[in-house]
Amino acid sequence: MNMKTPFAATAFAVLAAPVVAGSAETPEPDPVISEPAPVVASSPDWTGFYAGGQIGYGDVDLSPGGSGDDVIGGIVGGYDHDLGNGWVIGGGLDYDFADISVGGLDVEEVFRAKLRGGYKIGSGLIYGTGGYAWADTDVAGDDDGYFIGGGYEHFVTEQFTVGGEVLYHEFDNFTGTTDVEATTVQLRGTFRF
Repeated sequence: MNMKTPFAATAFAVLAAPVVAGSAETPEPDPVISEPAPVVASSPDWTGFYAGGQIGYGDVDLSPGGSGDDVIGGIVGGYDHDLGNGWVIGGGLDYDFADISVGGLDVEEVFRAKLRGGYKIGSGLIYGTGGYAWADTDVAGDDDGYFIGGGYEHFVTEQFTVGGEVLYHEFDNFTGTTDVEATTVQLRGTFRF
């Protein structure tokens, strides 16, 4: 028997043992790559006071007496409460200046006390509104009635919204002589507190 063979076999086994057995150090774990969590869009909180202005178009019909239209605009203010389930309710006041000539008189002022309720859509609010209306003219005095309508308002920043509103007004027996119907279409901007 050749002495070199067992020595060579032993040397090979000793040198090969670390390769077969692996490294004595614990290997680093592979990095775990996780997908980012999806971003959930949250709608803004509508709770709070607001104040701003509006401008638009008014169309007035007298029965009897004809019709007229012109620019209308003024100030708005109110309070909204976000119910937290998508619904928002609130109340507000609008005061508009006008100069709408119809049937020998000019409609000069319109005041509204309103309730509104709507549903949030992203950063916006679609709503219905209605309430008490008062109108004043230059020669026929003033009278009160009601209005109904709807609109959409949208957050542009955390404290500023823009929107549009369409309202139908009715004043029966205005100063005891005529019925008045009016439609207004206005754009509005409000600061929220």
